[in-house]
Amino acid sequence: QVQLVESGGGLVQAGGSLRLSCDASGRTFRTYAMAWFRQAPGKEREFVAYISRSGSPIYYTDSVKGRFTISRDNAKNTLYLQMNSLKSEDTAVYYCAAKGADYYSFASVTYDYWGQGTQVTVSS
Repeated sequence: QVQLVESGGGLVQAGGSLRLSCDASGRTFRTYAMAWFRQAPGKEREFVAYISRSGSPIYYTDSVKGRFTISRDNAKNTLYLQMNSLKSEDTAVYYCAAKGADYYSFASVTYDYWGQGTQVTVSS
């Protein structure tokens, strides 16, 4: 098992940047493929970005391509999401998720472990 704890959320103006972190417990972080999801009020949880165990390949949802960067540091057991050029529509609770199988998936049901989420609010 792995426990995930997100941090780094907050309030930022449109056009600003934030970096989210997801700290994983245990020594098995490198054996999990990881992803970021987000959920805005009144909407379903949606896929944001995926990164494999080794750090490649990486996939993004179209709305964040060129603005967000997912990365991981397996030595530090940490997943990151660098978010630049933030827009009001990026406002949501952001979750990190882990799954043991190392294949790309944007479906939340395929992920085994979830963090508690961190709020990102972008003011226009």
